[in-house]
Amino acid sequence: MGRIVQKFGGSSVADAASIKRVARRILNAKLAGNEVVVVISAMGDTTDELMDLALQVSPQPKPRELDMLLTTGERQSAALLAMALSDLGAEAQSYTGSQAGVLTTGTHGNARIIDITPGRIEQALNAGNIVIVAGFQGVSQTTKDITTLGRGASDTTAVALAASLGAQYCEIYSDVDGVFTADPRIVPGAKQIPEISYEEMLEMAANGAKILHLRCVEYARRENVPVHVRSSFSDKPGTWVKDKSEGSKMEDAIISGVAHDRSEAKITVVGVPDQPGHAARIFETIGHADINVDMIVQNVSQVVSGRTDISFTLPMSDGRKAIEALQADREQIEFEDLLYDDQIGKVSVVGVGMRSHPGVTAKFFKALAEAGINIDMISTSEIRISVVVDVEQVDEAVRAAHTAFGLDSEGEAVVYAGTGR
Repeated sequence: MGRIVQKFGGSSVADAASIKRVARRILNAKLAGNEVVVVISAMGDTTDELMDLALQVSPQPKPRELDMLLTTGERQSAALLAMALSDLGAEAQSYTGSQAGVLTTGTHGNARIIDITPGRIEQALNAGNIVIVAGFQGVSQTTKDITTLGRGASDTTAVALAASLGAQYCEIYSDVDGVFTADPRIVPGAKQIPEISYEEMLEMAANGAKILHLRCVEYARRENVPVHVRSSFSDKPGTWVKDKSEGSKMEDAIISGVAHDRSEAKITVVGVPDQPGHAARIFETIGHADINVDMIVQNVSQVVSGRTDISFTLPMSDGRKAIEALQADREQIEFEDLLYDDQIGKVSVVGVGMRSHPGVTAKFFKALAEAGINIDMISTSEIRISVVVDVEQVDEAVRAAHTAFGLDSEGEAVVYAGTGR
């Protein structure tokens, strides 16, 4: 027995009964001899409801005040959980992110953790208390303002605390039984994965798998924190995300999973002069607008005109900003037109086994072809192949790839609360 960090998502603490159920699980971990630190998300859809309320009051709320508002959701659930534990006879103390020593950058809405100074947590643990920390938030090291870390970032809070406290591992509780080979809501026969490497989980998270926040996995790999993904609605063993070199018995399956993402859009810059420097100007403009680009494809140059088309994908939420930035620099870039398409989806197959198994690309593309799915763009890494398809065909593409690589199981995966987080 030792020190552990447990994180519970919003679906796990959606109402009073759920909070009491979670409190009993936490108490069992404490009674087993562990020092327990809990990171908690806002109840159910509280964050969305607070955001909607803010937009009703102000069409463009100031980011600082929005952070002040949104962080109240986690503070509410932390306090309620402490009350539930107290009624069970356990000593528990709740803390905001700033009280817990989570120091961040000053960017409101998407701050990054710089450091954690967990003095108060250590004192509470030494006194025999269960510590509850409001996730998703911290305090700016420079301005001392309250900040939020981005949607889903309670995972990152938990892993960062586990690293700073020297915890044995970090448990991430959601409403599914672990990491699956695909989204169980799309592929009912998806298999639960017992163990997966940081590398594979990073690719899965980066390409749309919502079970773990991307920055959480990055932090876990960097600090070598084992992450145990489990359901708060069952006692099933879940999935371990860990370094394969650390005594893991994992075998290299060709494909570990299929991920999908419907949150991207595509911009095509039409009629760009096919000369050195013009592509650089496009992506300098996008970079200065603080927009991340995913896939990039340049078409074959037209000999007659000496021009080419360059397409790239980006977060749909940044689409308008990207179009405005490119239009503002049109004279410098010298393009002819811009095309925007937000009716796309990305489907990715991920697996370290593809390094040593030729023919993975052919099998993936053949499965899509047989399902009548046209590929718009292609991107690869050493352990991932991603394609862009029509958004209406994403589900079908996921199922086709999942079946083609033999990932289907006879049983049916369960999403207990219906969200997959």
